[in-house]
Parts: sequence; C-alpha cells; structure tokens
Amino acid sequence: MRNVLNIILRNRKATIGLAIVLFYVVIAIAAPLITTHDPNKRVARPHQPPSQEHVMGSTRIGRDVYTQAVWGTRTSLIVGFSAGLIVTVIGTLIGVTAGYFGGWIDEVLNFITNIALVIPQLPLLLVLAAFIGKSDPFMIAMIIGLTSWAWGARVTRAQTLTLRRRDFIEASEQIGEPSWRIITVELLPNLLSIIGFNFIGSVIYTIITEATLEFLGLGDPLAVSWGTMLYNAQNSSAITVGAYWEVFVPCLAIAVIGVGLSLLNFGVDEISNPRLRTLGAINRAVKAQKKYDAKFRARSTEAGA
Repeated sequence: MRNVLNIILRNRKATIGLAIVLFYVVIAIAAPLITTHDPNKRVARPHQPPSQEHVMGSTRIGRDVYTQAVWGTRTSLIVGFSAGLIVTVIGTLIGVTAGYFGGWIDEVLNFITNIALVIPQLPLLLVLAAFIGKSDPFMIAMIIGLTSWAWGARVTRAQTLTLRRRDFIEASEQIGEPSWRIITVELLPNLLSIIGFNFIGSVIYTIITEATLEFLGLGDPLAVSWGTMLYNAQNSSAITVGAYWEVFVPCLAIAVIGVGLSLLNFGVDEISNPRLRTLGAINRAVKAQKKYDAKFRARSTEAGA
C-alpha cells in the first residue's frame, strides 16, 4: 500500500486529483460538524445574497445554500462510489469470465455485452427513472450501476484475452492450479490498472448523470444533493431574479470533483501505461533543455555585452 501511495504521489496529476477527492471525502464525513443548520430547514430570508451569516446565500424557500452543498456532497459521493462499485464488479466479473474461459461462455457474455453497448444509456436511464417515479439517490445509483457496466466489461475482456496467452498463465494451468486461483492470484493483480480506470470513470459518469436526472425532475425533490439544488434553482427562476449563487455553488461543486477525478484517472493511466510514462519523461527533459538553452543564451548575451 505504501508503494502504491508513493507511486501516486510522484505523479503530479494523480497527486492533485487525489487531494481534491480527499477534500470532498473529508467534507462529506464531517458534514454534521461543519454545518449548523438542517439542510431542509428555513433559516434565512428568500433569495438572501451571500453574507457573513450565510456565506453562500439562501434559496427561494430560505434554505442555507452552504449547508445544502455540504450535505449534497455526502449524497453525491455515496451515490457515485456505490454505482461505480456496482459497475466495476459486474464489468470485471463478466469481462474476466468471458476472456479467460472463452468458448460458448465468451460468445454468450459477449452477445449480452454487445446488446448493452448499443442501447443508448441516457434515454434508457430517463425511461427507467420516469417509470419508477420520484427515485431517491440510491435508486438512481442502482439504475446507473446495473445499466452502465458494458464498456468496462469489454475493456476487461480484451485485456484478459491478452493476459490469457502469457507464459505464467499457461504454466499455472500446466501444473494443475484451479481456475479460481489463476483468476484471483495471476489475472486480477495484472488487471488492477484497468479496474481502477473503470471505477474512477464510472464514479465521474454517475455523479454527472445523477445530477442530470435530478435536474430534469426525475429524482426525489426532498433529497439533498447537487442535482436537486439545481432542480429547485430552476423551478425558482434563480438566474432570472439574480440569485446566481443557487446555480453557481452546485455547478462549481460538480465541476471541481469532476476535475479531481479526471486528474486522478489520467494519473493512474500514466502510472500504469509505460508509453505515457516515457512521453512524460521526454516532455520534462525537453522543457529542462529549453530552460538550459535560454539561460545559456542569456549568459552569452551578458558576456558579449
């Protein structure tokens, strides 16, 4: 674990992304300690602008925007990580099973994956959410998790097919090791980068999709999340009346967590991909050479003067 952390900290993108994500996690955990109001309680005048008492203003109903944003962080992160875990587990199980065993198992699972891939996800989510009714955030997480695994399964299957032909896998089969041990001990450790990439990407997708569904009115309006904040701001015509803070705060929260997860995703990809690591080293060397050349030319100019 320490080695993995050291590798991440040596990558600038991964370090910044991890810092942003941990910042949000701390806010979500400490929500009861860093807020003083109930997120659904009226504590201020309607559409009160940011002030010392209410640093992020209030909504049309008089709810504190700061309190709602903090508690919305907890809801959005729980939904994002829950759906990401579901997507990753299903995608990994199907991808590894199809890629390792092959034959009719691969054909059946690949057929199911192809069907899931060609179905447009957002319209499917809209139909399911509308059919279920006012879905709470956790129901939205289940819907997203159970309908968004196909891409991860396809990528995991492709990498498993590549590893399936490696000498260490064939050697394990020759000495009679059971399939479950080959998969868990030999295959999965070599798929960690793909699994991590799939998980982080799924979390980003889930947070944005949840906010989209709730903004369209397909979520539970009584739940406290960034999506319901945007939905309530739209219904109260916040932008029209000049209450920009109602829209700006949740949008900024979604954008920053998206940037953090994306940087962490790019960093993990660079760490696990030797070609990207080589390109990064080359770019750093080129920049260092340019700086050295600039200093050399400056010194030469000074000496000539």
